[in-house]
Amino acid sequence: MALTSSPIRTDWPCQVKTPGSYDWERSAAKWLRELVPARYGSYPAMLRHPVLLARHAQIQVQHEIRVARTALQTARSELPGLGMSESVIEHTIKMYAAEVMQLSHIARSIRAVSQALVDHNHARASH
Repeated sequence: MALTSSPIRTDWPCQVKTPGSYDWERSAAKWLRELVPARYGSYPAMLRHPVLLARHAQIQVQHEIRVARTALQTARSELPGLGMSESVIEHTIKMYAAEVMQLSHIARSIRAVSQALVDHNHARASH
């Protein structure tokens, strides 16, 4: 029997408690607030509805991925004109590539947390 990893196990952020455990929604909201600009995390609607916070975090991270990809794709053509040496350019390219990978992982984690929050809200609404 082959074991497959469920998305919730592979993408679930270690900072967030397991869905259904005590105070897991609060830990999810705290983690999500760290991913968005501070002003968004303090809006009452975001504080009351972690699903909204998750939605905004997803949009925020997708935007950051686009920014990092653009910076990666243009580094070799634009950085020489800014006086950057080849070694600095290579280091910068590696940094942006690593950032895109890290942000992609965060985006998957946000999706896992968001789905758990939605599932929890649906279960609560049906009782």
